[in-house]
Amino acid sequence: MSIRLYVGNLPEDLTRQELEAVFAEAGDAASAKIITDRKTGKCRGFGFVTVKTDELADELIEKFNGFQVKDNAIKIEKALPRTKEKEESESAVSAPSSAASGGVSRRKGGGGNSNNKSRRTPTTTSDPDSIQPDPRWAQDLEKLKQLLATQTTNS
Repeated sequence: MSIRLYVGNLPEDLTRQELEAVFAEAGDAASAKIITDRKTGKCRGFGFVTVKTDELADELIEKFNGFQVKDNAIKIEKALPRTKEKEESESAVSAPSSAASGGVSRRKGGGGNSNNKSRRTPTTTSDPDSIQPDPRWAQDLEKLKQLLATQTTNS
């Protein structure tokens, strides 16, 4: 079973070979990957080291957490597994139906609001008292109502 370690606070100009050299004492048991910016190709400040055993992972965390790499004290911890929410949204974006996407196709990573909250259709009722304001703006709306009420009574 392989264990993935998150390595943070890496310098911008670090290369994969330099990161692997830091963990060279683990031998072939450790492989490194640096996450880079797509546009610049520079390190985004973090990466991952994969080791073969849990014991080796704990040993590397204890030994290298706070280790200086090009004047940066690196942070090492066990990487969290990827969340299902991201995986589900990627699968939904990669195969959109015309009804779900409003007839507009999206590319993966194309931005936008993929949770469709802004596309909800309001329910129409004839009773204006049954319409509830957005809870995020309810307090502001109530203040505005009070201001309008005081203005109309003062006029």
